[in-house]
Amino acid sequence: MRVGSGFDIHPFDEARDAPLVLGGVRIDDGPALAGHSDADVVAHAVADALLGGACLGDLGARFGVDEPDTAGADSLVLLRSVAEDVADAGWRVGNLDVTVVAQRPRLAPHRRGMRERLAEALGMDLDAVSVKFTTTDGLGAIGRGEGVAAWATCLLAPLRG
Repeated sequence: MRVGSGFDIHPFDEARDAPLVLGGVRIDDGPALAGHSDADVVAHAVADALLGGACLGDLGARFGVDEPDTAGADSLVLLRSVAEDVADAGWRVGNLDVTVVAQRPRLAPHRRGMRERLAEALGMDLDAVSVKFTTTDGLGAIGRGEGVAAWATCLLAPLRG
């Protein structure tokens, strides 16, 4: 067994003509996040957790921000690619726990959708995927509503044995 952890944070980009996407779910009442791909901090944190647990590096080394092929990319597609690499290395995801930190917009109505999209992308049962939300009670950049952060922790189990 191995444990992996991941973190990502992006600022809001009020001028960006794109939807806010978190955990593969489009959230219409929030501004887009700044980023090279769709800036899905949830999918990015999960991908880094998987890569870390499998000792396969990090998301930035795999899909650099200067690569034209990943401009505007769907982060769940990138996450599926990471999950395939983790499986090729001999690991499966036992469970996933994600914490999203955002002062805005309200995310609780999107919890089930995020869990479903992440579970599907990783080939997992829904009951093995947890997504939680919190704020910083007005403290710091996130508390001022300047962006969103996500932490992810996963348990990897050997595919064999």
